Amino acid sequence: MAEETLPRWEGKAIAELKEPTPDQVWPFLADFCNIHKLLPTIDTCHRVDGVPGQPGLVRYCASTTFNNDSDPSKLKWANERLLMIHPSDKCVSYEVLDNNVGFKNYVATVRVMPMEDGDGKTNGCIIEWSFVSDPVEGWGLQDLCSYIDFCLQSMAKKIESAIQESSG
Repeated sequence: MAEETLPRWEGKAIAELKEPTPDQVWPFLADFCNIHKLLPTIDTCHRVDGVPGQPGLVRYCASTTFNNDSDPSKLKWANERLLMIHPSDKCVSYEVLDNNVGFKNYVATVRVMPMEDGDGKTNGCIIEWSFVSDPVEGWGLQDLCSYIDFCLQSMAKKIESAIQESSG
């Protein structure tokens, strides 16, 4: 009997940052093991294996706030491996490895791009977070897309605030 294959999920979220340049935003995203400083749903993140800034680096992320079941004390965690980092293209890609959140075959790419106005002038930048995944246990595709959009918008606000504080 042939095994039934579930459709892959794909999605993308975009955040527009009005002032910062891609060069100002990139260092926040390139620091793979400090995602807990940007995401309100992550309590801790640290290196488990590999060389910082190099493909193969594995980070451990955990949270008690990211919890879609009724037990608020239940720790949610994931190990994630850096697949690719391209500073010149301002792009990073990672995959979720072991986890207790329900992710299987999840790969995400986050990139920073200049935002151009109608006259072709660069004004601010865009952060794009795209993903491909098998369906996530206990979630619908729209749930995952909404969660990623929430995370990205939160990250963008924190990055903008940090850049304003450092330059002001």
